[in-house]
Amino acid sequence: MLGLMVMLVMLLGACSNGEYETIAIEEVAAKQEAGYTVLDVREPFEYEEAHIVGAENKPLSTLREEEFSGLSEDQQYVVICQSGNRSKEASAILNEAGYEVVNVSEGMSSWEGDVE
Repeated sequence: MLGLMVMLVMLLGACSNGEYETIAIEEVAAKQEAGYTVLDVREPFEYEEAHIVGAENKPLSTLREEEFSGLSEDQQYVVICQSGNRSKEASAILNEAGYEVVNVSEGMSSWEGDVE
């Protein structure tokens, strides 16, 4: 009986922990290949300077206002910013709102792949 109670507590904790995966920047391309959309949460002027090929822009400033237009709850997102700080906050906001997200621990300052 005790084992069943422990398992139930663990299961309930896993369902409500509100956590999301965090990956290294080197894993972004593999996530894209797996169907994830890169979501760049920097401000538009930063995004326009250079962003990962195929990335969509949704600034953290709009996510803070619970502005999720253009995002799909059926899509999986890899969340990136300039250094990793804004993407962490954006990932928490999106995760709480029901989106499936993966945070990138670094940011565009560490990106060595193609940009547009």
